[in-house]
Amino acid sequence: MSNQNASPNFHPERHDRLLQERVHDPYRAQGKLSGPTVCPKCGAVFHEGRWQWLKAPSGARQECCPACRRIHDDYPCGFVTLQGEFFTAHRDEIMRLVRNEEKHEQAEHPLKRIMATEETKNGGALLSTTDTHLAIGIGEALQRAYRGELKFHYNPDEYLLRVNWSR
Repeated sequence: MSNQNASPNFHPERHDRLLQERVHDPYRAQGKLSGPTVCPKCGAVFHEGRWQWLKAPSGARQECCPACRRIHDDYPCGFVTLQGEFFTAHRDEIMRLVRNEEKHEQAEHPLKRIMATEETKNGGALLSTTDTHLAIGIGEALQRAYRGELKFHYNPDEYLLRVNWSR
């Protein structure tokens, strides 16, 4: 059965030639790590396809985890800016909430860490993170607790997320 209306240059769509999704994170492993691997800096263990807080098995290979490599290279993938009069007046309370959010996330996901906290010229704070999801989680925790204005800006070319919270 042929289609008489089909153009001689017509070729049916081929699904086996779909482009592979581009991996944006330069610190993401290019392939699976073979066997159990332990990070010599933080002690996280790569087991069953992900980094976890486990006791390192004997004979495990040693390789730095992506979070420790980001920290060493000073190459964050998330920034959280905290500012405003409310932040200035409640700085200690808000920073405790931020640290608690980090501890909560890091307990299950070792790669989610705050790299640094810097003071800004206007009395605010700038946090850098090793993971975009931690930056989102911090912003959403602040929004739930204190309301205010929350903005996200993601740059896929640089694998960089900026979260701005103010009140």
